[in-house]
Amino acid sequence: MSDGGASAGTPGPARIRALLAASARVTEATGAEAADAIERAAARLVEVFRGGGKLLAFGNGGSAADAQHLASELAGRFDRERPALPALALTTNSSDLTAIGNDYGFERIFSRLIEAHGGSGDAAVAFSTSGNSANVLAGVETARARGLTTIALTGRGGGKLAAAADVAIVVPADETARIQESHIAVCHVLCELIDEALFGKSDAP
Repeated sequence: MSDGGASAGTPGPARIRALLAASARVTEATGAEAADAIERAAARLVEVFRGGGKLLAFGNGGSAADAQHLASELAGRFDRERPALPALALTTNSSDLTAIGNDYGFERIFSRLIEAHGGSGDAAVAFSTSGNSANVLAGVETARARGLTTIALTGRGGGKLAAAADVAIVVPADETARIQESHIAVCHVLCELIDEALFGKSDAP
């Protein structure tokens, strides 16, 4: 076994190192290409929270999980004790999603929830690795019409979503897994920047 101890039928350490290195390269490239957009997104979110607004995050599948991750870091805590920040993921209530999907169609699940919970002074953070998910695009359209700040996290060149949002953070990759891994890294950077702006620098390294 040339990979040094791999079990039968599974990849060995060399393949594991290659996958992790690929992830690291994409995240590093995101920092090089999207740092300005990340800074702008953080500044817009700080403005929303300072003004008493809330964050609404949404996406499909793994991107729904990323939306929930971001909301939980803000509503709970990131790496320090500080007041809770008003952040909601629109993907967590199965009754909402199935009722709206059944009555209005899957493409309206996020736009309808933004109608219910979003208003001027709030922020909508939309996740789509392709940038072309119809329900995410509809959510951003409704958010903009209602006066929300719109921020997109996407990949594959940005798709239609990058042009639709006020600020677009585009991961320079085409593979869904690598894009989502970088989205989580970006979310953590956003949380750190928001916390520092609102509550001062942390003692954490």
